Amino acid sequence: MKLFRIIRLTFYAFFITGIAFAYYVYSESISKPLQNRTMKLEIPNGVGVSWLGNHLQKKGVIDSRYIFRAYTWLNKPDIKIKAGEYTLVDVIDIPELVEKVERGNVIQYAITLVEGHTFKNYLDQLKAQTQLSDELEGMSTAQIMRKLGAAGQHPEGLFAPQTYLYQAGDSDFDVLKQAYNRMQTVLEDAWANRNESIKLNTPYELLIMASIIEKETGAAHERPEISGVFNNRLTIGMKLQTDPTVIYGMGDKYKGNIRRRDLTTDTEYNTYTRYGLPPSPIAMPGEAAIFAAANPKTTDALYFVGKGDGTHYFSKTLKEHNNAVIKYQLGGKPRAFSSNKNN
Repeated sequence: MKLFRIIRLTFYAFFITGIAFAYYVYSESISKPLQNRTMKLEIPNGVGVSWLGNHLQKKGVIDSRYIFRAYTWLNKPDIKIKAGEYTLVDVIDIPELVEKVERGNVIQYAITLVEGHTFKNYLDQLKAQTQLSDELEGMSTAQIMRKLGAAGQHPEGLFAPQTYLYQAGDSDFDVLKQAYNRMQTVLEDAWANRNESIKLNTPYELLIMASIIEKETGAAHERPEISGVFNNRLTIGMKLQTDPTVIYGMGDKYKGNIRRRDLTTDTEYNTYTRYGLPPSPIAMPGEAAIFAAANPKTTDALYFVGKGDGTHYFSKTLKEHNNAVIKYQLGGKPRAFSSNKNN
């Protein structure tokens, strides 16, 4: 009887020692720093703990898939692993790694759609993003707009310039839809908070005006004043006479220089030959240009001319404007030009 008791106590001692040793090994293993943390971890859809443990061991990130499974079984029995691309440089051990893939803290990529660019520029930029799947390939402009729920609309101006985040597996259309939705929000807000005296009748006209302001502005602080000049011209029924609209109407014919004959050749975008706004925006305006269009500065100016440093000289009269053109554009040498034909 005494021998049996000794054997039983010995067994318990070995058992407890074994449990303690196993727990020690387990604790040391889960807190051991991960290896090969510079690798990019790519987790496909639908995988579970077993796949991930095996994959991490094969890639040399962890020593034992069994320890990995044990940790999740004890601490995260209902874990759902999120698919995507992950970086491991910001996690130290198994618990941090498990937390990251459970939360889905995947690698975020960024694309910046720039103010003043065109719809074509945006499509080219999206196409160059190798991490985006190509959903737009082969789609016409009409098909893209229909898919956005904007059938029949001209795409120019309808996508908000901004930096957008995406992850691997997202498509170029996903980003474009973000930009479209953002512009709807910005435009709605600007229209709701507009100065009601502006000579614009719809949010779309506001967007057209904003696109012109965007293309005319070299210095950000001048946007409201440029808006004020154009609003004054609309108020008195004067042509807008803005070069960027002419350039947009020229399309591929524009080669970097605008000539007098370009200003006199009529297109639906030529604001030297036609009154009022062009039929659509001519670029993607940023939020600052949109809010400037909605709230122009009160000014007596009807003209402005570039001074060569990104800013403009604003004039109340044609005579003052012509003198400014001679000074800033013609090097002080008077000669005939579109608004000064007598020299």
